[in-house]
Amino acid sequence: MSLTFYFAPNSTASTVHWTLEELGIPYETVRVDLQNEADKKAKLGSVNPNLLVPAVVHEGVAIFESAAIQIYLGETFGVERGLYPAPGPARGEALKWLVWCNVHLAEATSRWQRNTRAQIPVEERSAAAAAVARKDIDKRLAIFEGALADRPYALGSKPSIVDFHLGAAIGWMAFSGVAMEAFPHARAWLERLQSRPAFAKLRSA
Repeated sequence: MSLTFYFAPNSTASTVHWTLEELGIPYETVRVDLQNEADKKAKLGSVNPNLLVPAVVHEGVAIFESAAIQIYLGETFGVERGLYPAPGPARGEALKWLVWCNVHLAEATSRWQRNTRAQIPVEERSAAAAAVARKDIDKRLAIFEGALADRPYALGSKPSIVDFHLGAAIGWMAFSGVAMEAFPHARAWLERLQSRPAFAKLRSA
């Protein structure tokens, strides 16, 4: 098997990185400097036309977009390892949360980041837009908080690729200053996930 993972530290590639470590499958890595246009073009030009990470190449086929990669890894390797549901209603729920994370949660997070990051020129930031985005993040987190009210993980009693995907995204938000006190179920869920050995490997990448 040949699987190559294109990543950058402290980026959205952490979602896929976590899954790869949990799956325990062999893979090679290509580290990309996202601040260097020449490096991005040289390493990602034939893999992802968007010049973004994450991306994987499996058996010669390039796959980009983190949710698409997670779905592919789940279907290809995760079912037999108990980390992704077999086809059926549970698979539908997994797909629901993966897409929700990348569409709704990430959209609000992107707006918040766009208007709060020090790297963005002050004249291009809006405190009002940041406040609206922050409220939208809380609305999204409240949805996930409700889903965890009767279960320890996104799909039930055991962790899955859905948890690793959401855990990387929400963990980054918490690290960036999004308070989790109003979401005790999600906070406890995140603590459980971050105690896993695979998470420690992410932090040392």
